[in-house]
Amino acid sequence: MKSEPTSRRDFLYKSAILASGVMLPLSSCQLDTTKKYKMGLQLFTIRDAMAESPLESLKQAKQMGYEDLETYGYEPETDEFYGFKSKEFKNALDDIGLSTSSGHYDFSNYFDKSNDEMMRYVDSCIKGADATGQDYITWPWLHPDFRTIENFKKLSELLNVIGERVTKAGLGFAYHNHDFEFIDHDGEQGYDIIFNQTESDLVKLQLDLYWAVHSSELSPIELVNKQPDRFVMWHIKDMDKVTRDYSELGNGSIDYGQMLSQIDKSGLQYYFLEQGGNFAENSMKSIADSAAYFKEHLQKYL
Repeated sequence: MKSEPTSRRDFLYKSAILASGVMLPLSSCQLDTTKKYKMGLQLFTIRDAMAESPLESLKQAKQMGYEDLETYGYEPETDEFYGFKSKEFKNALDDIGLSTSSGHYDFSNYFDKSNDEMMRYVDSCIKGADATGQDYITWPWLHPDFRTIENFKKLSELLNVIGERVTKAGLGFAYHNHDFEFIDHDGEQGYDIIFNQTESDLVKLQLDLYWAVHSSELSPIELVNKQPDRFVMWHIKDMDKVTRDYSELGNGSIDYGQMLSQIDKSGLQYYFLEQGGNFAENSMKSIADSAAYFKEHLQKYL
């Protein structure tokens, strides 16, 4: 998301002040704190609620302050999100006042399939993403059976191929990390292979800040500093102080105030709050609590 443009009235007012040489009080000259990004939600967080009552759950999320969504679970055979045809889902989001800027798609299921099967699936994802107005198609996960160094090299080649196809369709393509990419394999890490062996213009990165803190030797700030423009999306979730499992924002151990105030945001386009489980009460209460904490303490950085 780009910064919201200054209104013509504000521009003329500030220009007149500067021209007159009048000195304003410091409080009147402070930097614009208008938020630059929509507050996003990864819908996997509320997968139980979405399975039971998707539209009502989305309406509640909107009331909590969420504006943008990242989907999961697209059905390519029927072109459906959560039981709705992709265009119907887009219309429903429009009615509620929500957008969806990215989707997690199940590429891992096709990792050991033929190239033709994978490309057919990619084309289906492009169809679904385009119909819903998403800017990014995101590879979210790699099955444990495939997590070897050789397969990370194969994955990188595949990401380049998919990225080229998605880019030609006018969309962006990104890879989302967990913890397993940072595991050491005799001096090699999957994340380094993906980072170094994929084309930066074809394969962007969605950095899961929780997993980076949890498992990477480098901090999220250090990771982003390696190539800021490439990290176009973030996942923001907290870490339980005892178990290191997921937690509601503000209940955990990650100092997001320190991180978000210092991290390079020059490449950031979207972020999504997420909590994969370990809810204090239930998923909907958790996204409400996280939204409230985020708006009060962290949104000022974004």
